[in-house]
Amino acid sequence: MGFAENLKHLPRVSHLLAIELMDKEGNVVATIENKPGQAGSLTVYNHLGQIYGAINSDAAKKGLEIFAEHAVDAQAHPGKHPNIDRLLALVAEGGQFRVKHIFATGTE
Repeated sequence: MGFAENLKHLPRVSHLLAIELMDKEGNVVATIENKPGQAGSLTVYNHLGQIYGAINSDAAKKGLEIFAEHAVDAQAHPGKHPNIDRLLALVAEGGQFRVKHIFATGTE
């Protein structure tokens, strides 16, 4: 299955403004917003955080499967897909990110 089809099977994220990824010291290392160009990544990272409790090497491997053809493109073109590059680095180097959800309040 391709990325678009995979997204159809993941929980929706309309209730989220963003997800912050935090390192072991609690520093925000990345923010993935609910906006065009990032909504798919937000959906994947939200799912991984729910299933694995954090984004670790196992979660990253699953994420790369979900990203499908985009993961292949990211490997061929480093820097083109930073949210996928982050997962590739976790698989290669280990580590973990804690996920903090930023919820939409309806007043944005």
